[in-house]
Amino acid sequence: MGEVLVPIRGGVEAFYAHPSVPGEEFPVGTIIIVVEYSPPRTVYVARAIV
Repeated sequence: MGEVLVPIRGGVEAFYAHPSVPGEEFPVGTIIIVVEYSPPRTVYVARAIV
């Protein structure tokens, strides 16, 4: 589990982040995409293709 900053409502909010593929790791600074939201502050993420 890690933490991501998500731009929302004109600001930036921190969310707990889990990889959408179990065991996958992302280095600090990786651009991600949120694939699922679990209230109140948890998201599941994948690496963004840029």
